[in-house]
Amino acid sequence: MNLAHLHLLLNHFPTVGFAIGMGMFLVAFFGKSEDLQQSSLMILVLITLMTFPIYVTGSAAQRMLTDDSDVSGELITAHQDAALLAFTFLQLTGFAAWFALWQSSQATKHRRWTLFAVLDLSIITFVLMARTGYMGGEIRHPEIGTEAAAGAWLNTASIASAVIEYRWAWAILETLHFIGLVMLFIVVVVNLRVLGIMKQVSFPALHRLLPWAIIGFAINSTTGMLFFIAAADQYTLNPAFYWKMLFILLAGVNVLYLTVSGEPATMGAGDDACLRAKVIAASGIFLWFGVLFWGRLLPFLGLQF
Repeated sequence: MNLAHLHLLLNHFPTVGFAIGMGMFLVAFFGKSEDLQQSSLMILVLITLMTFPIYVTGSAAQRMLTDDSDVSGELITAHQDAALLAFTFLQLTGFAAWFALWQSSQATKHRRWTLFAVLDLSIITFVLMARTGYMGGEIRHPEIGTEAAAGAWLNTASIASAVIEYRWAWAILETLHFIGLVMLFIVVVVNLRVLGIMKQVSFPALHRLLPWAIIGFAINSTTGMLFFIAAADQYTLNPAFYWKMLFILLAGVNVLYLTVSGEPATMGAGDDACLRAKVIAASGIFLWFGVLFWGRLLPFLGLQF
């Protein structure tokens, strides 16, 4: 199995899984079912996490088809641009869904507008994802195409050119990436509280800081994808990158647990968490440091940056 096989295996999950999550959310939204709503929001967050390996393996598959004369380079480029646009809106939907989950755990009064944002973004995202899947099918099945693909306003070639040509662009992105990483360490602090460190601080007090960590993750995912678009070969040929992707996925599940779990949520100052919560917290700390470890190995394995 190579990365193209992996891309073909995974690329149906976002469309089908997102459709299921969006359908559940629509039923819950109009039926006012809180439990179903929570479940649908968690599905949307998990699907958002899954799109990272799907997008990067798509770039790897594109590289493998570069010299194939039977495949239209124009269709591949159009599919890539469509995928980037769908990926962008899916990330926005995922962040909105996570924020709605966090608001629910905080019993925030201003939650209705967040749910409307999830509803609107999910509809737009599903249309873009269906379009991306259709354009992907055209690559090997041009007979299903009805017309030439139109140019996308979010163009990967233009983004790559801007990031590479302007020296200050890469430096600014690196700076923002490290700022986002520092903000992400709020998650490590929250996990440390579950483990029993800083017991004088209540868990809800630290839980209120989680949105700052998610903003850090948004900064890192945005800058990271810009790095990837600008120099895809530096990543797709680097084994450390795929380990980093795996650790990010699992660490994202840890954040989802901290967001919605009722086990540590009631811990006041001086309270201790149960054993299961501590095991999950220790695993989360290991995973986040693993993300940092594999990220630091990127310049030393595979191609040189």
